[in-house]
Amino acid sequence: MMIGGVGVRMTCLRLPYTAEIPLLSPCLISYRQRCSSRPFGTSCSATSASNKKEKIIVISGPTGAGKSRLALELAKRLNGEIISADSVQVYRGLDVGSAKPSMSERMEVPHHLIDILDPSEDYSVGQFFLDARQATKDVLQSGRVPIVVGGTGLYLRWFIYGKPDVPKASREIASEVYSELADFERVEDWDAAVEFVANTGDPSAQALAANDWYRLRRKLEIIKATGSPSLSFQVPYNSFKEQFDSHAMDSLEMNSSVDELQVDKLTNLDYDFRCFFLSTQRVELYRSIDLRCEDMLLGDDGILSEARWLLYLGLLPNSNSATRAIGYRQAMEYLSFCREQGGESSSGQFYRFLNSFQKASRNFAKRQITWFRNEPIYHWIDASKPLDKVLNFVHNSYHNETGNVNVPASLRMKKEASNRQESAELKAYRTRNRHFIGREDCTDVLEWIKRTLREPILSPC
Repeated sequence: MMIGGVGVRMTCLRLPYTAEIPLLSPCLISYRQRCSSRPFGTSCSATSASNKKEKIIVISGPTGAGKSRLALELAKRLNGEIISADSVQVYRGLDVGSAKPSMSERMEVPHHLIDILDPSEDYSVGQFFLDARQATKDVLQSGRVPIVVGGTGLYLRWFIYGKPDVPKASREIASEVYSELADFERVEDWDAAVEFVANTGDPSAQALAANDWYRLRRKLEIIKATGSPSLSFQVPYNSFKEQFDSHAMDSLEMNSSVDELQVDKLTNLDYDFRCFFLSTQRVELYRSIDLRCEDMLLGDDGILSEARWLLYLGLLPNSNSATRAIGYRQAMEYLSFCREQGGESSSGQFYRFLNSFQKASRNFAKRQITWFRNEPIYHWIDASKPLDKVLNFVHNSYHNETGNVNVPASLRMKKEASNRQESAELKAYRTRNRHFIGREDCTDVLEWIKRTLREPILSPC
């Protein structure tokens, strides 16, 4: 199907559902359309007379672990609604690379915080906090179960523990900051802009990702508004972590298991969060990620088509939140190179692009796993186990009124870093492609590039 001059895939490849289908399975993603209707079912438990906290399910995990699939099935069982915690799914038109739920899935279960921005707009963790908390209130007020799903760690951390109490800059300060950094941005002198902000009083600007102008401006706004750098403000998560570590040390001294600590009782969180992290052995995860990257390149309406659209919008790779996203950055850089060559690309150049896409995706998954190891509130689940068993466990955990969630050994995923055997397997890991193997396998892609880079394009939205 063609929308606005761009081919769009209207179906998602799925295996038939059986009890033994593993949760972790790569899937081609399609172009989507928002929908908010679904049948009625069981209702969410609201705050009772005994002032029990309302329950919220949070599902996270590295890219490609099967988070969305589990969340969808769980929402159908619990009469839930899904709140996306994905920093790329907020953008219209970025569908394949962000693995958005299909149109049919969004007809089955209402989704929130998907397709709310144009790719030229920036989106911050602070804005996500406000949007996601409002969506949560709306879902609870409708008598349904909020299911927050995504892999953006900072989004989820702020959502659960709260945002730092940093004052918002006045319009005058925001305008002043914009003017001061405008010249740097116009000539694309990122390093000089960072040095300027660091010398103004916030050295942490040096740790920002290149060309993250939104967050650089925010750091300068905070300095001008408060006279203090952004890191000087108390982060709610840090207080929780200190409290948890203290209780964990006491638990070890009493020969108790840290895993048995009920983290919701250690801090005054405003909801009863039931948090789950899906992962699997890294070699297996990496293999799935590599195959998923390949799948995103198939057909005329994959991630290359979406990256081409971003370029025709006048956006540059790595220039804002959307174009820094993994997959889109690599695809835009590759297509920009091809455009400079008159639409030409060799098979070797294509395979170098594919390799960089796969490597960046694997590295991102590794960073996600590392991040969530420091999040004690999550229960780790092996994503390679059958979907129905994982689904039953999470479903029963939601209905457990004691708040004691213990993952059975048959589903438990070890949280610790790689052991010696896994480290050896990771060191020996080599990508084994399924679709793109030889020179002739990328012929269709190269012909598409040559044909489409010479054609005008309209917005797919």
